[in-house]
Amino acid sequence: MVKIMSLFEIAAVLLTAAAVGSYVNHKWIKLPLTIGLMLLAMAAGLVGLLLQNIGWIGHAGIEKFLQNIDFSEVVFHGMLSFLLFSGALHINIEDLKSAKLPIAVTATVSTFLSTFLIGSAFYFLANALSVTHISWLYALLFGAILSPTDPIAVLAIIKKMGAPKSIETKIAGESLFNDGVAIVIFLTLLGLIMAGAEPKISSTLLLLLQQAGGGLLAGAALGWLACQMLRRTDAHHVQLLITLAVVSGGYLFAEKLHVSAPLAMVVAGIMIGNQGRTNAISDKAREQLGFFWELIDEILNAVLFLLIGLEMMVIKIEGSLALLAPVCILAALASRYISVAIPLQLMKPWYAFTKGTSAVMTWGGLRGALSIAMVLTLQEQHIKELFLPCVYAVVVFSIAVQGLTFGRLLKKYNMT
Repeated sequence: MVKIMSLFEIAAVLLTAAAVGSYVNHKWIKLPLTIGLMLLAMAAGLVGLLLQNIGWIGHAGIEKFLQNIDFSEVVFHGMLSFLLFSGALHINIEDLKSAKLPIAVTATVSTFLSTFLIGSAFYFLANALSVTHISWLYALLFGAILSPTDPIAVLAIIKKMGAPKSIETKIAGESLFNDGVAIVIFLTLLGLIMAGAEPKISSTLLLLLQQAGGGLLAGAALGWLACQMLRRTDAHHVQLLITLAVVSGGYLFAEKLHVSAPLAMVVAGIMIGNQGRTNAISDKAREQLGFFWELIDEILNAVLFLLIGLEMMVIKIEGSLALLAPVCILAALASRYISVAIPLQLMKPWYAFTKGTSAVMTWGGLRGALSIAMVLTLQEQHIKELFLPCVYAVVVFSIAVQGLTFGRLLKKYNMT
């Protein structure tokens, strides 16, 4: 029988491990924090598996610990709202306006196109390799899982390399919004599968509109209300509590309305980060607010990427999956390039792009914890066991390989 650990015990173990890993990475490895922590956790996992195979240690302890953590719940109803809000808080709305067309198109059209391309590739690959027979709708669900990009690790590299502001804005803006759009697509497809009915275009579009449009409106309402409250107080601790209320209570409020809570957090964060921080509060309060949310962002990302690394110890890749998983990496990269390059090419008459933008946005479109969390929400065990190794392989390659080599790509196209 698995002993249920308390929330305090789980948090204590994860924060301690993240602190030790951060120290080791800072002193000796010197990689970007999120990448360094994930690789350290994976290395520890590999050592643990090796010691287990030669009979020196038991593997039950770490498995029991990870079983106490609902990764999907931690991401969807814990970290995601804080991370999206924190990322949006630092987006300059003027920069966003200057790149509104490519951001809007890549966050929507590219996400839909990526879902279709990855899903189609997975459908044919899974059936061709005789891994299992899955329906087209399930394959599209897999595509939606791998469509959101994670800006966390790559943005740190972009800032360190001194990349042009235009590239930073495109990647950050697209990632923040396409996370929300991809979740809407995922939930819509999942709803259609659970209903067991043939999807109707009209009802599907209505559900997408409700989720996305409702999320944008809810975020605007939350952002406006928070800005009004921030204007009417100069107590710094009260202002911090207001932003925390937006992230926690606002996320819950959007979910109860059955609209996209992630999109609501992005919109609210942008509004507070621009109108609220510039017009509603003092310079000192603005500095404290920025420091507070940067710290929250760093801590949560440290824990999150540590968990991604540890998850390797309980993910089994056997048989045909050992071939399907790496092929999915190529499919995800190719789909990402096509889904970005085609819209950018069509926008050229109205918008001038720097040479290499498609390649940079492809290689900088990292997959992260959100993709893993979406897989873990699935109820059907055989589908989860099929999807999880493939998604994990794409996420690890994305963060470890793309994240570490992204700086070289920026140099190649003279973007540093």
